[in-house]
Amino acid sequence: MTVTRRGPLPSATYDVAVVGAGVVGCAIARALARHPDLRVALVEARDDVGQGTSKANTAILHTGFDAVPGSLEARLVREGARLLAGYAAESGIPVEPVGALLVAWDEEQLAALPRLAEKAERNAYRDTRVIGPAELYDREPHLGPGALAALHVPGESIVCPWTTTLAYATQAVRHGVDLHLDCPVRQASRRDGSHVLATGRGTLRARWLVNAAGLHADTLDRHLGHDDFTVTPRRGQLLVFDKLARALVRHILLPVPTALGKGVLVAPTVYGNVLLGPTAEDLDDKQATGSTAEGLALLRDQGRRVLPELLDEEVTAVYAGLRAATEHDDYRISAHPEQMYVTVGGIRSTGLTASLAIAEHVTGLLTDAGLDPGPARELDPVRMPNLGEAFPRPYQRPDLIAADPEYGTLVCHCERVSRGEIRDALNSTIPPAGHDGLRRRTRARAGRCQGFYCGATVRALFEEALSEEAPPDTGLVRNPAEEARP
Repeated sequence: MTVTRRGPLPSATYDVAVVGAGVVGCAIARALARHPDLRVALVEARDDVGQGTSKANTAILHTGFDAVPGSLEARLVREGARLLAGYAAESGIPVEPVGALLVAWDEEQLAALPRLAEKAERNAYRDTRVIGPAELYDREPHLGPGALAALHVPGESIVCPWTTTLAYATQAVRHGVDLHLDCPVRQASRRDGSHVLATGRGTLRARWLVNAAGLHADTLDRHLGHDDFTVTPRRGQLLVFDKLARALVRHILLPVPTALGKGVLVAPTVYGNVLLGPTAEDLDDKQATGSTAEGLALLRDQGRRVLPELLDEEVTAVYAGLRAATEHDDYRISAHPEQMYVTVGGIRSTGLTASLAIAEHVTGLLTDAGLDPGPARELDPVRMPNLGEAFPRPYQRPDLIAADPEYGTLVCHCERVSRGEIRDALNSTIPPAGHDGLRRRTRARAGRCQGFYCGATVRALFEEALSEEAPPDTGLVRNPAEEARP
């Protein structure tokens, strides 16, 4: 297995290169890893997997009830929800089936609820029902006054997006995929039957190319002569409220959707917090992930109507993500057999739910276009560390602590993260490159104090792990835990 963050790239030609290690790119690499005869590269511009849109997802496992009926997105979200639910159970990814309520606040929205239920039926989701104000307030007693009714969607769930992306990438790397991080693709061309990618770390060659570059998928597509879509970064700003707010909300609370998206929601998270957001701001800058005073004020105004008491709780984090919106209302996934190339563009917030189905769809397109993947195998399962509050964490497991006392030594008290969990993350197949990556793997420094108390200890553990890496000239990330395995 190979994970590199520096140094030259291999000179040999890969069979397939996947550009973009977000949740979709990692899922595609994992699917290709089922074929041991293929030599696969997963290429990512940033220093970690899931560093772009994937890390700022609203963390909902969708049913697809409100997708455009008959669209590719509708089919892949529906299939992906089933696949990801099974994968999460196998891999230890926390999922909570809390259900959703689309709340109508005026007569126009009330009239839209039956149409949304009909749309769900057309998307093969038949469990929705309209509930009146009495049941609505019984289900959500802290809801703001004036709600007229709601559409109940019991199948909507919350999930950990960080662990999902990391699980896919971990499984891919353990089965032979080369993960090249800090490797931005600056130019792409076809030469002598191969794709030639000019990257920040040198040249990488591959017979087949999969473009899962997210916000930059249109740029890579144009390098290869296509002009099928334009990505307009759509910024979503969010507020994260302290765990003390968790008792205020039981479901995912959604507005009636508009043409710009699903709107501002209030939702619990598997980590025990409450999310408010996102905004939907179309921008020109694909790097504009900063929050704005105007955006946060908008969220507070809308949140005050939906859940007034929420605004009295402490905000523990503010963040913004960019979604890859296009001028089309569907995914832009297409094969170009003559170029041995597949584009995976326009994957919006539903990409997390649809990821495994997208991966199956893309591998099918590659095969139909002429790729001979060779024999298939079952992948060894992965078991990811649990970051969810609804399931026993290491500090709550006497059996685990008895076997290894490090799991009983808390470092981050806000999030109850043990020294053992931090050690495991730093020695994992794909160790974090920085403190943000460690936070996504363990939740350390993600709590109420934002690392004020544990920051120095976490930093010391991180620096200790860095000192044990392979020499800088190799570019390899050493994994002592796996070297010790029989």
